[in-house]
Amino acid sequence: MMKRNVFLLLFLGTALAFGQSVFSVNGLCISAPLKTEVDEFVGFIESELAPGGINTLVLRVDFNYAYESRPELRGDNPLGKEDVKKLVAVCKKYNINLIPQVNLLGHQSWHSSLGKLLEVYPQFDETPTIKLPEKYEWPNDDRLYCKSYCPLHPEVHEVVFDIMDEIVAVFEAKAFHAGMDEVFYLAHPDCPRCQGRNPAKLFADEVNKLNNHLKKTGTALWIWGDRLLDGTDSGIGMWEGSMNNTAAAIDLISKSVVICDWHYEKAIPTPAYFAMKGLRVIACSWKKPEVAKEQVTMMHSFIQNSTPEMAEKYLGVMHTVWSPVDSFLKEYYNPNPETEAKDSQAECLRSMITAVKNINNFTVKNTNHKTPIHKE
Repeated sequence: MMKRNVFLLLFLGTALAFGQSVFSVNGLCISAPLKTEVDEFVGFIESELAPGGINTLVLRVDFNYAYESRPELRGDNPLGKEDVKKLVAVCKKYNINLIPQVNLLGHQSWHSSLGKLLEVYPQFDETPTIKLPEKYEWPNDDRLYCKSYCPLHPEVHEVVFDIMDEIVAVFEAKAFHAGMDEVFYLAHPDCPRCQGRNPAKLFADEVNKLNNHLKKTGTALWIWGDRLLDGTDSGIGMWEGSMNNTAAAIDLISKSVVICDWHYEKAIPTPAYFAMKGLRVIACSWKKPEVAKEQVTMMHSFIQNSTPEMAEKYLGVMHTVWSPVDSFLKEYYNPNPETEAKDSQAECLRSMITAVKNINNFTVKNTNHKTPIHKE
């Protein structure tokens, strides 16, 4: 046993010395760049993300791509195949796992605008009787945040699968992120197909349907984790947790699904809950640097204090950016001292990168330290 432990320590020290991290995932999630921003974003990957140790990049593509299988779903001035290949090439160069995201199930509208899927296919709308207001406000009587597509519509997956297949292929991706966060409309009483059904089973069935389709090409499914957490008993609330009875889906979904567990105000230790349920998990931050640091420390502590079977489920950390690429890069390269003193997405990313590097350096130092082995 002693020989095995010494070997593992030496292996870990060697791996870290060659630039590998204690985490499998040191990630960034951000919207895909616009067509005019691709070259600048490639430079950002080369000059900042790769040297910073970022090894996973989730790009929220949605309909910002010139789909060939479904040209009716192209957004305005979308990315072309040659644009995507620039992103693929730079990520391959630096061994960054590039993962495209298309929001599925929920987030099919935003404020007073329909998303492209429901704009083109209004029959997929879970709540067609609820109209988007001219001036959006929250809260509202309809509990409208974002619309959903009905997962039981007989034609919706024919369209969804075409999009998934094409985007996975062009990105040469090993994983696909389906979003699936903040789904407030599910099993709605106005839906002729979903009304009266168990929301947890509806949600789980949709996750498993997407996952089973991706498995055909050996592609992993990633989703946000909020709908799998009980927002009432935990006190987490309706955004970072579910208050519409989807939380029980955690026991019904495939264990191969990767969970992106986002908490932006505190480093809530829910990754332990996902890991105990047999799911691999990533802790996600947004704009509070201290939260990012605490999540890094928390995930490292979970790994250190777990059995090998549990430790492998804590994949690492991922910073999330919820502003367009151009405004984020302006913030990143031209920080405002007043903003940096409060909440900053750019500073939060820097804090996460620094915290991971500190742990990696500490681990290298300690695994390379020669400790005498006492004879019994």
